[in-house]
Amino acid sequence: MNCDNMKKTNAVRLLETNNIDYELIEYSKKNGIGGMDVARKLNEDPKKAFKTLVTESKEGENFVFVVPVNSELDLKKAAASANTKKIEMIPQRKLLPLTGYVHGGCSPVGMKKEFKTFIDKSAEDQEFIYMSAGKVGLQMKVNPRELKKIIDIDFVDIAKE
Repeated sequence: MNCDNMKKTNAVRLLETNNIDYELIEYSKKNGIGGMDVARKLNEDPKKAFKTLVTESKEGENFVFVVPVNSELDLKKAAASANTKKIEMIPQRKLLPLTGYVHGGCSPVGMKKEFKTFIDKSAEDQEFIYMSAGKVGLQMKVNPRELKKIIDIDFVDIAKE
């Protein structure tokens, strides 16, 4: 899809450069930007809408985790997946300088620097999922397996039961 009529984000540029099929969906930012709000605005199953979470290990390494909006990241499972002892969410003030994205508009695609990314295993067999396209009010519908062509992804069990 070509999005000439709106400002292209880094995520969109990367998808287009690598010929990854996607669809952009704009939504109103009024009345909240939380993941469940976005799923409702898209009229979509929350199990198909994903949020991007950026973490930091005790050693100072950053990792990206992508989980369904109706679940939480299990920090113990996340640390085990990243082969580190402990991870924590990064402070919100570090998000923009580190990734180039703001809270509520963070995409695992097109960050300033590529970080090892883990997507919850529930996404692996889905035909498509929704995730931020790099700004608040803009989601992309994409095949999660296609993303492996452009970012370092593992599909793992990281959502809290």
